[in-house]
Amino acid sequence: MSKVRVVRQSKFRHVYGQVAKNDQCYDDIRVSKVTWDSALCSVNPKFVAIIVDASGGGAFLILPLHKTGRIDKSYPTVCGHKGPVLDIEWCPHNDQVIASSSEDCTVMVWQIPENGLLTPMSEPVVVLEGHSKRVGIITWHPTARNVLLSAGCDNNVIIWNVGTGEALITLEDMHPDVIYSAGWNRDGSLICTTCKDKALRVIDPRKEIIIAEKERAHDGARPMRAIFLSDGNILTTGFSRMSERQLALWNMENMSEAMSIIELDTSNGVLLPFYDPDTNVVYICGKGDTSIRYFEITDEAPYIHFLNIFVSKEPQRGMGYMSKRGLDVNKCEITRFYKLLERKCEPVVMTVPRKSDLFQEDLYPDTAGSDPSLEAEDWLEGQNGEPILISLKNGYVPTKHHEFKVVKKNILDSKVTKKAEKLVPSQNSVSPTPSIKSEAKLEEILKEIKSLKDLVDSQEKRIVKLEEQMSKISI
Repeated sequence: MSKVRVVRQSKFRHVYGQVAKNDQCYDDIRVSKVTWDSALCSVNPKFVAIIVDASGGGAFLILPLHKTGRIDKSYPTVCGHKGPVLDIEWCPHNDQVIASSSEDCTVMVWQIPENGLLTPMSEPVVVLEGHSKRVGIITWHPTARNVLLSAGCDNNVIIWNVGTGEALITLEDMHPDVIYSAGWNRDGSLICTTCKDKALRVIDPRKEIIIAEKERAHDGARPMRAIFLSDGNILTTGFSRMSERQLALWNMENMSEAMSIIELDTSNGVLLPFYDPDTNVVYICGKGDTSIRYFEITDEAPYIHFLNIFVSKEPQRGMGYMSKRGLDVNKCEITRFYKLLERKCEPVVMTVPRKSDLFQEDLYPDTAGSDPSLEAEDWLEGQNGEPILISLKNGYVPTKHHEFKVVKKNILDSKVTKKAEKLVPSQNSVSPTPSIKSEAKLEEILKEIKSLKDLVDSQEKRIVKLEEQMSKISI
């Protein structure tokens, strides 16, 4: 009997991609030439942000989505970094707040005016200083307000409360080499990282422990990426020993073998994965590729099911990925990418062909909205919160975002007292002399106090400047 090959049914099998018409693209943009393997682009329902070439520092461009066409060379940029910008990411809980990281070892957080920039912006709301080498990765906590993770080439991961400007957690000595990627799970209780030592690690950041590890997730020497899926499994992209690009799925409970490994091709561009938790579709974009491949992840073997491939003419330098809140549900748009070329950014719309004009509930289950489910302090104390879901039935209606403010904590606040308590030798301790470790800890606190004071000074100067400007305007 001959075997009949059954093609797996999926409503996403016929998803098709379409490049926006020329007048819907953003033209004449000097896209950054940094060799760092980040997406170079971040988008939300209001703005598209693109890292651009800048002389004598680092800059990125922020354009309202509707500002298509040719972008004037003198268009204002966000230009506060002293070195090239390596990564940018919009805050999931406030569409006017964006974080950037740079070769200058800092992370900066910016509040963008409602209608975009009218003049260059060089004063961030807060500067986060704690890394000793360039910072290549930043990613916001999915459900807790004002929590941001950064990973630097000093092999450290720092988790910040951007609302107070302080480092909450520093994960040292966990990565022996450069960190290639870091990402949160759905409720932000765990992070997964990939590293130049080829290991995939799952870390509980609040307990500061590695809870699962796979030593050679991919054998190749090129950079790997890892993302959490909504069921807790982890998807990685990497290279085999023969330099074939691979996609692999891992179960955190048993990392000895991959649940599934797929070989794609032998190109050398790093694969950037973008994941839609609502539909369990993952999109794979290779830097330097002309294609976007997409796969559906299910709980039945072989788990990763190839859906289709979108091919366009020019290779992509980077890629922005729109959240569900920014899509047109009336056109059955399930994803929109912002593909960076050398001098241009072109939207690529992915659509499921449907005849009906009615809202397609199966394509748009309730999705994560912009409201956080926790405050930074709650998360630090051990609470977890699932994303707060919203319906897209009548299109996304943005909630009013409050102005993002940085509240400088009193330095004698509980955080320091807690640190100090840790430093006091316990009753049972044999030697009353403070250890070298505790002295180092004290020094660290004093450093932190100094940097906070400097930060307060710089913010006060900024306030004075702004007040002067206001008085001139009111006159």
